[in-house]
Amino acid sequence: MNTIVVTSLRNSTGKTSTIVGLVETLQKQVGYMKPLGDRLLYSKKRLWDYDAALMTGLYSMKVQPDDMSIGFDHSKLRFMYNQDTIRAKLSEMAETLGAGRDLLIVEAGKSISYGTSVHLDALSLAQYLGGKVVFVISGDDDTILDDIMFVRRSVDMKDIRVAGIIVNKVHNVDDFKETYLPEIRQTGLNVLGVLPYQSELTYFSLRYLADKLFAKVLNAEANLDRKVKNIFIGAMSGNVAVQKPLFKKEDKLIITGGDRSDMILAALNHNAAGIILTNNILPPSNIIAKAEESGMPMLLVTPDTYQVARQIDRLEPLLTREAADKVDLLKNMVKAHVNIDVLLA
Repeated sequence: MNTIVVTSLRNSTGKTSTIVGLVETLQKQVGYMKPLGDRLLYSKKRLWDYDAALMTGLYSMKVQPDDMSIGFDHSKLRFMYNQDTIRAKLSEMAETLGAGRDLLIVEAGKSISYGTSVHLDALSLAQYLGGKVVFVISGDDDTILDDIMFVRRSVDMKDIRVAGIIVNKVHNVDDFKETYLPEIRQTGLNVLGVLPYQSELTYFSLRYLADKLFAKVLNAEANLDRKVKNIFIGAMSGNVAVQKPLFKKEDKLIITGGDRSDMILAALNHNAAGIILTNNILPPSNIIAKAEESGMPMLLVTPDTYQVARQIDRLEPLLTREAADKVDLLKNMVKAHVNIDVLLA
């Protein structure tokens, strides 16, 4: 069975999104596993990896997300397994999850070195499973070039098959190819594709924010899939806010206190995507009714406005199974920019 191990040198390079784009493009029966989970998700009294849960949700895989991972905690893994038993467990999982599939994609941890002490780093996974390694590399142009040169000069890939590199989130693809591809090709590493940066992939939905902030949805739950492209902190009067250029932009999220009726009414009158009400303060019932009538969702949270703004600023815009538009975008990107034939050769 053809096995691909997807890894990166840094966190948040877009490995999972790239994998989804590949699965959508390949139109093959694809299995998936993530042996070392690094994004904990507690659901139905069980610990899952977020990415594993995403893949099962998107592709209706007949397996539970926790069966796609061996574990999460290094200390527990060191206690339960040694190198031989890890290898045996990986082989067993690959046989089960890859049964009847044309391709098995193995997603490594958050970086190429993550899991080394418990024999679950990317290179060990490739060696144990006989898979080819694909590096997903992103960042500014200099960071991308640094990481590629580091892979070639410093990473010991003896007995490891490398399929190549997918460069992700590049702001100017044509300029990158003209300026850097000749030097990269001199390393001998295949450049499988250069994917453009897409701002659409960075936007949150109100549903995602409600889930991550543990918010109570007060109204218009049917409109929680609205995208948030701009965020406005409502720490001023409504009359002053409406004069601000940011307030006039489309698809904006307003963060303000539940007692700020003037700001809430201003948001309602200027077509905001939604409002986050802070300090666990409910607005008057007539305002909730007006928001329901307009179809603008309001989310109620306990922290204050500053804390909520910081929480959102730290959030990573992870892919969700409800985001069909993002999945289609990823498919089109991979289809247009990645050499699938070389990847699978």
